Amino acid sequence: MKQCTHVSALPDTEPAPLSATCPECLAAGMHPVQLRLCLECGHVGCCDSSPGRHATGHHEESGHPVMRTLEPGENWRWCFVDHVLV
Repeated sequence: MKQCTHVSALPDTEPAPLSATCPECLAAGMHPVQLRLCLECGHVGCCDSSPGRHATGHHEESGHPVMRTLEPGENWRWCFVDHVLV
């Protein structure tokens, strides 16, 4: 089973979300399907089921490897680099 090699490098304290919704979707007049939080900087982006795929775009631009869901009742994390749930 593949392991994430990036979780141990995350900040000790989870960053606060920088916005209440995906700012790129908001600026473009789009509606995000679900929100994701970058666990390195707090950027909020929309999921890959959203037209903009802004959480993935943030990873591709920043290199920040791990995000978590911001959906109520969910608590999973995803490593973009290792392609595993963490």
